[in-house]
Amino acid sequence: MSAAWVLEFVLLAALWGASFLFMRLGASEFGPLATAGLRVILATVFLWPIMVSRGQWPALKAQWRAILLIGVVNSAIPFALYAWAVLSINTGLAAILNATTPLCGALLAWLWLGERPGRMKALGLAIGFTGVVLLALDKASFKPGGSGFAVLACLAATFCYGWAANLTRRYLSGVPALANATGSQLGSALVLALPTALSWPSQAPSLQAWAAIAAIAVFCTGIAYILYFRLILHAGPARAMTVTFVTPLFAVAYGGLFLGEQITPWMVLCGVVIVCGTALSTGLIQIKK
Repeated sequence: MSAAWVLEFVLLAALWGASFLFMRLGASEFGPLATAGLRVILATVFLWPIMVSRGQWPALKAQWRAILLIGVVNSAIPFALYAWAVLSINTGLAAILNATTPLCGALLAWLWLGERPGRMKALGLAIGFTGVVLLALDKASFKPGGSGFAVLACLAATFCYGWAANLTRRYLSGVPALANATGSQLGSALVLALPTALSWPSQAPSLQAWAAIAAIAVFCTGIAYILYFRLILHAGPARAMTVTFVTPLFAVAYGGLFLGEQITPWMVLCGVVIVCGTALSTGLIQIKK
């Protein structure tokens, strides 16, 4: 990735790191489905006039089916899964699991697009998934009140992200980032509108919960997805997804500062294993013979 994209890369990591904090604050009062639904609905409202003013409506109109469908995979499903998961596990753990996104992207590129990895990349996949297994064995419990299903929900969300990144590269190459971001949120909003209405909380949410929803919609979704799709188009999906390496650093810091969460040494160790394996699998780190 060229130096010109470093600032956007770090900014995106900071915004997505904050999304786990805001999801927890929002979902605790709105519930997971309403949190995810409001996130994409408000993000659509924020992005739409910007897209139209930039003259990118024709680009969205030309590829609207693919953009809306990929939006469901890239936003509606994973947003709902994470909003549900962070009610059972701390935000730092969710962010560490989110770092497996490039692993899923590389694995799907291999199985679906035929991009066979070399020995080092295959080794990276093995190392990364070993880290996931070790972390899951330590944290996932399927006993009543356990966090096992929350961990699985996070991993399912990362699978969706990896799939969507490859779909974007295959079917939406050349589509402007703003049209892509706006359309993806619109597709998600259409899918989540009814579940949001049906799951609306009976008790009025607090101002803090509304502020968290607004922040996650505008900053962590609207602005962040513009940056993300720009990175996919200019740096490739594999490298764009490596933003999830940095995201846990911000998420852990936010969780510790605002929620009093603790990160165990084992979580840190497994996180390092996941990041190292992902870096190898995506070619970010290359070992010369």
